[in-house]
Amino acid sequence: MHADLLAALKREGKLDLDTVIIDGVTVRAFGGGEATGPSPVDRRKPGTKHTVMVDKNGVPLVIRSVGANDSDHRQILPVILEFPKVGGKPGRPKELPDEVYADRGYDSEPLRGLLRWLGIEPHIAKRRTPHGSGLGKIRWVVERTISWLTGLRRLRVRYDRLGVIMDAWATLAASIVCFRILNNEPI
Repeated sequence: MHADLLAALKREGKLDLDTVIIDGVTVRAFGGGEATGPSPVDRRKPGTKHTVMVDKNGVPLVIRSVGANDSDHRQILPVILEFPKVGGKPGRPKELPDEVYADRGYDSEPLRGLLRWLGIEPHIAKRRTPHGSGLGKIRWVVERTISWLTGLRRLRVRYDRLGVIMDAWATLAASIVCFRILNNEPI
């Protein structure tokens, strides 16, 4: 369903796969379960980190769930490799984005080199540098999409123990956001 909605968005011209923005959010996992870990921001209580990739319009492309204690800079490459090959228009689907934007949590020189080797231009803020780089003017769409996704109850707090069920809820949430964007509905 999510892939079909992405194809429909592409046909309508509401999907731009050249530039993607990546960020993560940590949610509480009351019962523990798969893909949980001690949260570094919630007194080591069990949690799950959702790493979200969106296009520059805020359309959710990928949601990946891991334990809350996993480092951000280790999550960006698996998310990039899950980049969806979206049909919907004639021609070969894009396999990787041209540009990636991320915050300081994803800062890593080896990662930048690997992304450039893949043909992706990284725009990742460096740690221990003053704010005001201007990346926030582009990155705000991922923050907005994360708020839309966590507005859906099953992604705000995790109650399910199985990882496959959590992934199904994440895919359904992404599909709902895509459907609302496609139909110009308020989210």
